[in-house]
Amino acid sequence: MKRFGFYGLFFVLIVVGAFLVAGCAGQQNKPAGESNVIKIGFAAPLSGSQAEMGTYLKNGALMAIDKINAKGGINGKKLELVAMDDKADPKEAVSVAQKFAADPSIVAVIGHLNSGASIPASAIYHQAGLVMVSPSSTNPKLTEQGFNNVFRVCTTDAMQGPFAAKFVKDKLKKDTAVVLDDKTAYGQGLADEFSKAFQADGGKVLMREGINQGDKDFTALLTKIKSVNPQVIYFGGMYPEAGQMVKQMKSLGMNKIDFVSGDGVEDPAFIKIAGADANGTYASNVGPAIEKVPGSKEFIDEYTKKFGNPPGPYALFGYDAALAVITALEKAPKPDRADVLKVMPTVSFEGMLGKTSFDSKGDTTNKILTMFVVKDEKWQPVD
Repeated sequence: MKRFGFYGLFFVLIVVGAFLVAGCAGQQNKPAGESNVIKIGFAAPLSGSQAEMGTYLKNGALMAIDKINAKGGINGKKLELVAMDDKADPKEAVSVAQKFAADPSIVAVIGHLNSGASIPASAIYHQAGLVMVSPSSTNPKLTEQGFNNVFRVCTTDAMQGPFAAKFVKDKLKKDTAVVLDDKTAYGQGLADEFSKAFQADGGKVLMREGINQGDKDFTALLTKIKSVNPQVIYFGGMYPEAGQMVKQMKSLGMNKIDFVSGDGVEDPAFIKIAGADANGTYASNVGPAIEKVPGSKEFIDEYTKKFGNPPGPYALFGYDAALAVITALEKAPKPDRADVLKVMPTVSFEGMLGKTSFDSKGDTTNKILTMFVVKDEKWQPVD
């Protein structure tokens, strides 16, 4: 009897434990409207060469979420950011999107950073009726797919490319350029828009070449470019490659050729790579200079205190992408995918980027653009 009693008790404990574990798992995977926590997905490169930019986005989003949680959340429910690393890789982005789509507790997704990640991931989110708000994907194709769930808080390369072309022609007074891109949806798209606008304004593109993300030695390509003697090199791509390129330009004596790029380069990490050779580099961004944003000192101080270093420009975009989702959740009758999707087109708010609302395609109506230059190894807005 004692022996039977021991095994009987052991069996009961196993069964009770199993129910407890199942109960916890059930709480974690409850549909959004049935949980005490509202979960928002976040996707960006959090490892690899672009992790610094992805981390700025994530931290900006966390600041917006922490602020609303400090006020009690939304209807008594706290918000939680569920972050996943897409490694700036389209295939990984699809995998991340599938995981978010399959989790009924995720009500919306902030992401992705790169256009090449956002475009394939958006189809997965569309099938799941899951809102995605990209903080930084600028390729126009993202919102030209006819998906009703895709939004972004940054303007597109259809504006950024011509903006840079006009700057090169009118401000720098340069008429010849070599145009490079990193063969990604973002880089190639931006370079295309620059080339079209530059040539339409009478500029001449002497050469068009592509590089690969991850390349580090550009000596042969730059030597080839030097032989055609352009006044400007325009690069559609990201800061890891741009930093190496600018250093190697200086070592080859290409000091009289201006280097101009886009928002993928306007980041402190570019200067860390290029060092003093970064001085004189130009890059546009699809937002304002952080120092000129009302309330920016409070934002910078709070960010620095929370994360131990000052914010990069993309922290603003992460913050406002999160604000877009938060505003939708505040308007939605229920905190679930269907109601968030229903109210998202009507969202309007004042954020760190200025006044944001969305047009019929999901693009922001805020079209602010800023050109920056590196002076004294710091990005500064061009007057």
